[in-house]
Amino acid sequence: MPFSSLKGEKAFQRLRGGRVGRGKYLVLRWLPLRPTAYNPVRVGIVVSSKVSKKATVRNRIRRRLREILRKMHLPPSEMVIWVQPEAVEASYWDLLRDLGHALKKSGLVQ
Repeated sequence: MPFSSLKGEKAFQRLRGGRVGRGKYLVLRWLPLRPTAYNPVRVGIVVSSKVSKKATVRNRIRRRLREILRKMHLPPSEMVIWVQPEAVEASYWDLLRDLGHALKKSGLVQ
């Protein structure tokens, strides 16, 4: 499913009051959007330098999460995913399981 990037400080601050889902490798907050003809999922992925000092490692994690989200069918919503330092050692499948678990805990998917 296509999704667009979440941009702007106001969008990130609005999500601070959203629903929370936590996993071993990430923390996720989301808010629902009103369904319209074209209302994609808007996602912000935050991988700070506390996760890894190397940009290549941070970008690999970000690319893996974007690919996982692209393959999921999510309802129209805005979400922010904060990656934890433990994600450096995680495989694609570990991130997939953890994101699915966090989405279920937060109530975004059943």
